Amino acid sequence: MNKEEHVIELINQLENTFEIRTFLDHDPYKVLVRTILSQRTRDENTDQATNNLFEKYPDIYAVVDAPIDDVKELIRPAGFYNVKAARIQEVSQILIDQYGGVVPDTVDELVKLPGVGRKTANCVMVFAFELPAIPVDTHVHRISNRLGLVDTKDPEDTEVELCEIAPEELWIKLNDLMVQFGQNICKPIGPQCEICPCTEICDYYSENV
Repeated sequence: MNKEEHVIELINQLENTFEIRTFLDHDPYKVLVRTILSQRTRDENTDQATNNLFEKYPDIYAVVDAPIDDVKELIRPAGFYNVKAARIQEVSQILIDQYGGVVPDTVDELVKLPGVGRKTANCVMVFAFELPAIPVDTHVHRISNRLGLVDTKDPEDTEVELCEIAPEELWIKLNDLMVQFGQNICKPIGPQCEICPCTEICDYYSENV
């Protein structure tokens, strides 16, 4: 089985276990802010912080003019709220000053924003613009190496290799399924190999279990 066939088989197996999630809010600014808030916290905390912020300050202009202490309190559930509040307002001001308040739709422009790396930029590409990209978070990086799809130390290298071996039309689906797989089965510590649907195509399983 070559690497492309390996990816396709992985997706087939995961689709039998998880449903592709539908993201209802495709507002690029809200997606960008949510992704900034999601760093080093759980999804439920991210959702609470995002909802808190946009219920009171519904757009980029309201957010950038909001008192910083108010922003901190609203996003407190996401953790690291001092840093994240300052970053959100800094990025918002740059978007207003340099892009007319519009979030750019290319990775090259997005990564020019302070604190926006390739993972965040790719999330915006996928969830806001529905353009093919592979956001590589800790789950995607870990699983790709465990399965033997890649042999990398750095998430950016993982992204490059996955983009080379996975058909482009599967990129968005691959990310969503891998994240759910990593959250529920292929966990960082104590992966649940006994219920894993992918043991037949997993290097970690064949070598360790």
